[in-house]
Amino acid sequence: MCVNRLIARMELQPIQKLHDTQGQRDRRGIAIDRVGVRGLRYPIQVRDKARKLQHTVATATLTVDLPHHFKGTHMSRFVEVLNEFGPVLHVDNIQTILRDLAKRLDAENSHVTFEFPFFLEKCAPATKAVGLMDYVVRFDATLEKQRRDFIVTVIVPVATLCPCSKAISDRGAHNQRGQVTYSVRSVKPIWIEDMIALVEQSASCELFSLLKRPDEKAVTERAYDNPVFVEDLVRNVAARSNRDRNITWYRVEAENFESIHNHNAYALVEKRVKRAARK
Repeated sequence: MCVNRLIARMELQPIQKLHDTQGQRDRRGIAIDRVGVRGLRYPIQVRDKARKLQHTVATATLTVDLPHHFKGTHMSRFVEVLNEFGPVLHVDNIQTILRDLAKRLDAENSHVTFEFPFFLEKCAPATKAVGLMDYVVRFDATLEKQRRDFIVTVIVPVATLCPCSKAISDRGAHNQRGQVTYSVRSVKPIWIEDMIALVEQSASCELFSLLKRPDEKAVTERAYDNPVFVEDLVRNVAARSNRDRNITWYRVEAENFESIHNHNAYALVEKRVKRAARK
């Protein structure tokens, strides 16, 4: 009973008007390009080709620009905007978040990044045993003075076999696991699965979470029959990107975690693709 009386008294108390320190004027004359929250973990649902919606957890960054005359931004409003938008993440929702951030925080520019694990069911090449492979996916979206930008990035682990080692060795060739970071801008939304497949087709062999002995034999022989340098890997991804009329810009980085060196091999290709106007 005493607790109920205490709650009732608290509810009757008027809300005090607190001092807005962030709204004070700053006299240093220095504008801030991006300010906001980083490392915010948030449950989301992402559209995929197989199941329509995939549940995962994103690490989010939300920022806006801050004019030189404001002392600070209102950090709570970033979380409020994200909570209002709900758990389903797609291109349209992200554009809504950008607009709401700019409006709620009186900003010209707004930026969001969502990075999350994305899972695919993959069948082993010989036994067809099913396992789950995880990939890192990142959405980077920007609204700058009403101009929109949206980049999708996938981080794909692959296997590569050294062409030089195969050419000079009497018995076998060294191979290693590598990582490809592939980012694109596109005319229409692009499926995450299609980006992953493009990268995996460009390597010596794709990776699997579950392999039985017949599968291990199959992937070993596939890699041996398809040797690629790190240079070949990024060029293969670039060539496939050039042929995709939906892609207007791409950046592909490959890093091989070398098995016979104490350092890694690295290559990068970045290109804005000029597309002829369709008749």
